[in-house]
Amino acid sequence: MMPQAMGARRIISPLSRIAGALLLALALLMPSAAWADVRKADVIAGTSVEAWGLTVADCPSIESEYAALMDEDGTVYFSRNGDSAHQIASITKVMTAVIALENADRSIDIPVSQAAATIGESSANLQEGDVMTFDAALKALLVPSGNDAAVALAESVGATMVAAGKGSGADGPVEAFVAAMNQKAAALGCTNTLYENPHGLDDENYVGNLHSTAEDQAKVARYAMGFDEIRDVVSHGSTSITVKRDGKDEEVELETTDELLEMYDYAIGIKTGMTDAAGPSFAGAASKEGRELYAVVLDSSDDHQRFVDARTLFEWYYDHVKVLKLAQSESSAAMEYGGQSRDVPMVAAVSHGDWPDKTVKATLADPDAEISIFDLEGNVSQSFVFDDVRGTVNPGDKLGTVTYRQHNMVVAEQDLVAVERVEGPNPLEALAIMGQRIIGGFSGQPAQAESQIYNVMPVIQDNRTSGV
Repeated sequence: MMPQAMGARRIISPLSRIAGALLLALALLMPSAAWADVRKADVIAGTSVEAWGLTVADCPSIESEYAALMDEDGTVYFSRNGDSAHQIASITKVMTAVIALENADRSIDIPVSQAAATIGESSANLQEGDVMTFDAALKALLVPSGNDAAVALAESVGATMVAAGKGSGADGPVEAFVAAMNQKAAALGCTNTLYENPHGLDDENYVGNLHSTAEDQAKVARYAMGFDEIRDVVSHGSTSITVKRDGKDEEVELETTDELLEMYDYAIGIKTGMTDAAGPSFAGAASKEGRELYAVVLDSSDDHQRFVDARTLFEWYYDHVKVLKLAQSESSAAMEYGGQSRDVPMVAAVSHGDWPDKTVKATLADPDAEISIFDLEGNVSQSFVFDDVRGTVNPGDKLGTVTYRQHNMVVAEQDLVAVERVEGPNPLEALAIMGQRIIGGFSGQPAQAESQIYNVMPVIQDNRTSGV
């Protein structure tokens, strides 16, 4: 066949047109999840997606090569290569802020040296000879990701550390500061982290072995957000500071690098990172309905996607948080307690040990108790332990305990309490019952009524049948 000439008209058959139209229609109709970056090796609540048997729809689709999502209790709900070492670029500055706050008198001034002013890359536009307050330096460090501010803080705070005898005798101020960064990382349980400078640059003069992991940095973010000073700086976006420059006050504008603050209503910080080795990276925090989360994404596909990835992780978690009432009985009973009367769920009928045929209606100590759970961790089970109930029982008396577990972890405990008053047998009745039990023992009759459970926990997760 001769090649088609330049500018020649290409003839398309009607069949080709129909096939093309069908393919386009199918592409438009296919859900975006079909191209989702969900991996079998991704770990959700400690178990791989493949082992859970989760569907693509159950999993977060992100483009970062390394990621972790942690809650304020330190539980990791999502991890992708979360314990694998990678560069973290300016996310380093989160630890810089922590060490500065823990080792500096906030009343000190922070001067800007030539080394700080000329370091390059991300900058707060500080100049040699500038002097600023500690609080201003913290803003210059975290808001525009100022490498100049990182060096200035490390030099000044490091000098006070050396003067106080912290660090080895050979350490200069910056070396003492960085040593403290590594000591703090170890204290926080970081298992694969090494800081080599206070700013996170990793090329040219700063090529070395500095690295961390997504899960380690989630621990650092969680700890850092415990400082009100850091929370306040990273949650408010762009700002300005005043520096003393050539003897005069000079206002310096600081533009935030954190796009998530504008993209996501629940975002509260905290720090971006970007070098050729690290790729577009971000350590973020979000808070919704009292639940705070920390997401770390490293080496995403582009500058914007890192924020999309963090938001995706946050929304995925919040979408899978469910509120579960602990009392799930269809039966109810009137209870008079503390001078009040109300209908309460009857979760069990507990055997009364002094009677051969009586039980005591029971509810939870808090009949309205509810818990928040992460539904992908599976169903919540319950186990009842009944006390040996004797004598006269009054409303509110403890009759046992109920323990609730999810994924083999205790998520709640409640006392069982009596709904009603049940009198114990008087002496004559007790004597008659004793005789009845002796006689019944020969025929195998039970000595007392059997306890009954009426509470039935609902099915939470039952769609793990079509895995990724």
